[in-house]
Amino acid sequence: MDNLRVVFMGTPDFAVPVLQELIKNTNVVLVVSQPDKCVGRKQILTKTPIKLEAEKNNIPVFQPTKIRLEYDPILEANPDIIITCAYGQIIPKVLLDAPKYGCINVHASLLPKYRGGAPIHHALIDGEEQTGITIMYMDEAMDSGDIISQEKYLIQEQDNVGTLHDILAKMGANLLIETLPSILRGDNKRIKQDEEKVTFAYNIKREDEHLDFSKNGEVLKNQVRGLNPWPLAYLLLDKEEMKVLEVHFVKKEVKETGVILEISKDTLGISCQDGILYLDRIKPFGKKEMSIKDYLNGISKEKLIGQKVK
Repeated sequence: MDNLRVVFMGTPDFAVPVLQELIKNTNVVLVVSQPDKCVGRKQILTKTPIKLEAEKNNIPVFQPTKIRLEYDPILEANPDIIITCAYGQIIPKVLLDAPKYGCINVHASLLPKYRGGAPIHHALIDGEEQTGITIMYMDEAMDSGDIISQEKYLIQEQDNVGTLHDILAKMGANLLIETLPSILRGDNKRIKQDEEKVTFAYNIKREDEHLDFSKNGEVLKNQVRGLNPWPLAYLLLDKEEMKVLEVHFVKKEVKETGVILEISKDTLGISCQDGILYLDRIKPFGKKEMSIKDYLNGISKEKLIGQKVK
């Protein structure tokens, strides 16, 4: 595969292992990434992780604002195949039809489940027992092309978005390299997605981050780990936002939801629909991440008992 001319399209950290494996095994002639963005409080213009990796390997980078309107450099690169992973824009038909071996996507779910931009978050939030990687042909709709290969991963109790992100990123890179030879030979599988089983994993919105204590404990626990370490779940205490990173849940009868019922030197428990959700690790407004024990050391515990959170 050393002579295979590849145009790679990707943007975030998740796509970096895929690009690294392609650089080792093929001839990556062009990398396409989203435009650089201003990040942080100081709004510093920052290169995408994929752009940094490409520059490290002296590969030219193209960053169109709208790929459907700006694609000539990709055609001029004369790729044998286009490979995408978490690029962030819909690829126009003119590009899908151009390469000899087509356009291939590496997606972080077991399609047809969780089409869209946040499959890792939603698999955890929904309490799925397994997820995985899909290598697929691209078409004009979002993540709807034919499946070539898949690999499953059993979600562990300790997994959150951060751990699952890293596991699936490596898994996706390896599965792609394993799958490419069959694509080049033309004897790969091509399985139509079952449209009746399609679910979507749209990008996380602000309202998805808020903890609603009228829900049951398992739902809240899954929501917390499905948003950790980014963008993080939150609650409001005394009108101040408190980010929640880790929790555990004990089932029991409660009379009212959203009330701080239990507090000790290292415990803070809030009532929910079917029990008490205990905060283990938090990030109070304007402060660094800390254990609940460290947080409680610096406040009046008596004032917290019976308080309502929102």
